[in-house]
Amino acid sequence: MTIRTHTPNVLADPPISVRAKLAAAWTSFMFLYIYVDFFNLYKPGVVDGILNGLVWRFDVSPTLLTVMLASVAIPALMVMLSMTLPARVNRATNLIVASLYIPYSVFNAAGATWEWAFFYGLSIGMEVLLLAFILRSAWTWPRTHHDAADVATADRLRQDLRQ
Repeated sequence: MTIRTHTPNVLADPPISVRAKLAAAWTSFMFLYIYVDFFNLYKPGVVDGILNGLVWRFDVSPTLLTVMLASVAIPALMVMLSMTLPARVNRATNLIVASLYIPYSVFNAAGATWEWAFFYGLSIGMEVLLLAFILRSAWTWPRTHHDAADVATADRLRQDLRQ
């Protein structure tokens, strides 16, 4: 007599590379960043201000639009850079850019009224959480450990290749 046991199918959960995590986080950040700006257009008076040549309290100008483009282009480029830069440069770049974007994201609440506090709190909160994830992922980037034998072997291989 055989006893049937029910064993559930366990899903495979392969590890995700740090590069993929960073690219995914920057992609999520970009979607959120763009949609927050898009939904901001629904606030009363925003579109009228833009049509009158004002964004927030700034005159619409080539300089303003260039700064705005750069502020969106940098995180967009970070998606690609997170997948392609060498590990050491990648880690440093992610740490620097994410650190700079935290105060930049918080600045979006400047001049907001309490009526819009939940909108800005939720949007900025999610942006900062994504940036914190990026910082943590880059900061804890796994390192490889080489012992003396590995270094000696690598040195011998380099010398053999030179000859």
